[in-house]
Amino acid sequence: MPNNQFKRGELYSFITGKASTALARRLQKNFKQNGVEITIEQWSVLYHLWKQDGLSQQELCNATFRDKPSITRLVDNLEKLKLVRRVSSKEDRRMNLIYLTDTAKRIQDQTMDLANQTLNEALVNVDPGDIELCKSVLQQVYDNLK
Repeated sequence: MPNNQFKRGELYSFITGKASTALARRLQKNFKQNGVEITIEQWSVLYHLWKQDGLSQQELCNATFRDKPSITRLVDNLEKLKLVRRVSSKEDRRMNLIYLTDTAKRIQDQTMDLANQTLNEALVNVDPGDIELCKSVLQQVYDNLK
């Protein structure tokens, strides 16, 4: 028996991720207001490099759920901003490893603080139990579809 509890008109809104879009827009606005001139997409790449510097472009594709052309474009633009540099892998010269520059390392704390601020704005008046339930449900949806 299907477990779809959505009315026909609600399904599209659920799938498109209105909350995710709203959160990304607010984070972009908070970045801009604080002089951080990077996009949310660029920040998502930097975020994964802050967790583990020196990832390959394929690893960045996997971590950010983006395709190769998108990651190539993002890394190109991050290079122009002098936030990352490509280094050929010593094991496989066909593969580039992406490393943070000192400039990118300097904006880590500021951007993470702005991300936390944005998340706090989004979760005002949301019960902590509801947050945990939402995380659990979304994880289950992801696990069902991966």
